Amino acid sequence: MSDFVILSLILFLVVCLILTLAGFVYYSGLLSEIVVRTGSPPVRKMTVAYKFKKGSYKDRGAAFTESCSIAPQLCSIALYYDNPNQTDADCCRYAVGSILSQAEEKPDEELQRVYEKFGFQVISFPEVSCAVTSSFPNHCMLSPICGAYRVFPELHSYIAERGLNAYPFIEICKGDLIHYMCPLENQEAFSVPELLEKRTEKEEETEHKNGDQEKDAEEMHT
Repeated sequence: MSDFVILSLILFLVVCLILTLAGFVYYSGLLSEIVVRTGSPPVRKMTVAYKFKKGSYKDRGAAFTESCSIAPQLCSIALYYDNPNQTDADCCRYAVGSILSQAEEKPDEELQRVYEKFGFQVISFPEVSCAVTSSFPNHCMLSPICGAYRVFPELHSYIAERGLNAYPFIEICKGDLIHYMCPLENQEAFSVPELLEKRTEKEEETEHKNGDQEKDAEEMHT
């Protein structure tokens, strides 16, 4: 085989690789324009089966997989309660699960029992009239990762620049779009019970620590 043929084959493979990568980048949405706005959220009130997690948001994939394996036809949802830029990765709190029903629909009782059998908790979140929202194409398994990489920094910037009180960050995989929303009202209603329990435990630890410090100070003065 001549050198010319070999070089031609190498060039052909390189071009194919470049075109494949370019196609993936385009299809994955990495080049999509990220539009952040304030307005009506993409979902109304909803009932969710979830599991509460603590740790790096990068590890959320396993929880998504578990939830989707039970009922892949349902929309997936994740609620992120901490800013990873301000909180250690191991201390970030989040909830991951599936939306059992929306608006006035009632959850499928049999499906709900299946989720509960596998350790999921069920909670209802209210409808809000205003939220910071955005979206990202949901075309492949890597779309949630690409979306988080592209959208979350834009949401943080938008909220900080306008001095908005918007939290938690909510991610909803619905059809061919991933919706992102940060409620501007009734935020505490989106806190799962485990989050409130953790806060209470932390407050008790702080009070206990402060009490010990005061006791030590009194002993030093006596």
